[in-house]
Amino acid sequence: MQRVIVGQDETIRDLLTALVAGGNVLLEGVPGLAKTLTVRTLAACTACSFARIQFTPDLLPSDITGTTVYRQHDGVFSLVKGPVFHNIVLADEINRAPPKVQSALLEAMQERQVTIQGETCVLPDPFFVLATQNPIESEGTYPLPEAQTDRFLFKLIMDYPGVEDEVEILDRFAARTEVAPACVLTVPELQNIQATARAVRADPAVREYATRIVDATRHPDIYALKTGEYIEWGASPRATISLVLGAKARALLEGRTYIVPHDIKAVAHNALRHRILLTYTADACGVRSDAIIDEVLGVVEVP
Repeated sequence: MQRVIVGQDETIRDLLTALVAGGNVLLEGVPGLAKTLTVRTLAACTACSFARIQFTPDLLPSDITGTTVYRQHDGVFSLVKGPVFHNIVLADEINRAPPKVQSALLEAMQERQVTIQGETCVLPDPFFVLATQNPIESEGTYPLPEAQTDRFLFKLIMDYPGVEDEVEILDRFAARTEVAPACVLTVPELQNIQATARAVRADPAVREYATRIVDATRHPDIYALKTGEYIEWGASPRATISLVLGAKARALLEGRTYIVPHDIKAVAHNALRHRILLTYTADACGVRSDAIIDEVLGVVEVP
């Protein structure tokens, strides 16, 4: 993927970690950072089917899940599956569609199945959703509520490329050079990797470490967090699960069959930043959840 995507090595690594962990990703970044190209390349490298859904205010739930169509020649209704029936789905600008449409996709993410006209249809395996949202525009958007964002394994922040990387992007554009992605993994191989990641060993001490990190976001007074006054609600139990699943995937990608505290720390920001609800004071003072996570990692004792 790094042959195709320039200057987003960290994002690529985190996407692969989420894919191996079997979770979904909420990706935040300004337009023009190659979000669509990144996901399309990921699908090509893993031989997974790919679909892109452009979320708009007039989108309907059936545009995502599918519908039934009456066939006049034989008088029966046939099922027409929507774009959600692909291995990798890019939900572009998910916050531009109304909550009813957002819920249709998020329910599919959670249940791994959809119901169309009373018929339950199982989604393909593996199933990976990457939803994007633009942080600089708020007009005409429907922000995802906390209960919905909690269903994403990771929230990634995609930043601008460095100067050298942007020069390379410019050179490729000027020369009209396009590097075709190579398929390096089949779908059955990816399924085996995901199963192997779930079997990675997590020592009880490391599991307790992950639990204490999440607990610190709920009880900042007990852990004497200086930023505790900015926390409205702490992270849910899904956060602990995401920490451990992400750490297992990261350990496997680094060639280990066990996780260490460093793995928990490495995925903590991605797994927690969208699960900590901040107060209005935090917003007014410019305090972000990443700063709170930094302090939590500094005060919770490492086993």
